[in-house]
Amino acid sequence: MLKRIKPYLLLLTTAMIWGFAFVAQLLGKDSVDSFTFNFCRFLLGGFSLVPVILIFEKSEKSIKKAKSTLIGGIIAGVILFTASALQQYGIVFTNSAGKAGFITGLYMVLVPLFGIFIGKKTTVNIWIGAGVCLIGLYFLSFPDGIGSVGVGDVVLLIGAVFWTFHIMVIDNFGDKIYPIRFSMTQFLTAGVLSLVFALIFDDISIPAILNAKFPILYAGLMSVGIAYTLQVVAQKNADPAVASIVLSTESVFAAVGETLFFSFIMTGYQYNKLGVQGYIGCAVMFAGILLTQIKLRGKNVQ
Repeated sequence: MLKRIKPYLLLLTTAMIWGFAFVAQLLGKDSVDSFTFNFCRFLLGGFSLVPVILIFEKSEKSIKKAKSTLIGGIIAGVILFTASALQQYGIVFTNSAGKAGFITGLYMVLVPLFGIFIGKKTTVNIWIGAGVCLIGLYFLSFPDGIGSVGVGDVVLLIGAVFWTFHIMVIDNFGDKIYPIRFSMTQFLTAGVLSLVFALIFDDISIPAILNAKFPILYAGLMSVGIAYTLQVVAQKNADPAVASIVLSTESVFAAVGETLFFSFIMTGYQYNKLGVQGYIGCAVMFAGILLTQIKLRGKNVQ
């Protein structure tokens, strides 16, 4: 029994770490600019995987697989850099970890929808789930009507599209790669690109980075290094549909983490409270995400 549920417990832990990472990103934005935060966490997370590779993939020596790992990791890293930059800027504009987590969670709907364009069949429940998510997104993002849409909402939505591309790229390479080396390659690629953009657009300050050391350490070691490794290990023995449902709970942990952290630990901190309508939107979006993973009777649609 324990062996059967262990992968899903690992995936739930991954979702929790990712969800709380939105809070770390929200805190980090007050000390460092977006590109600076990302280059710190990705380089930290990438180098943290070196000992993991030495333990689990040291004896792997297939040149063909190593080449595929390098190419795929660089492609995924470029997309990861773009998605993460958009996400970090979205958090800066919305000032809400909960909202950022749920809008980002739309990748769970976009992945199967985008799959149509590469010949993958989509069931009726995907379309139903997408419609439900859009309703939830309206409640979450437009509390004062459609005219209240903010720049942050749009940035996060565009980011969700790039998270979708990221997932599809990883799925495309599948068994052609060494998973942990692949993760390190994409993190280092995203980190180097973030550093280049930080040197151009950000005001990099060592004291500011040190001031944001705890959010950076959490986002780098926990969210990037540990969580992505847990995901790779767990998904080897997990049903992909169930895994998707479990991982999508990161959006719930983002909202819960924001509420708990700021309400009980930093009571004087100003942040964007979602309010009743916002949490209704979160609940509706999560229901829509789950609907995309539930098989309903009906024909597939192209």
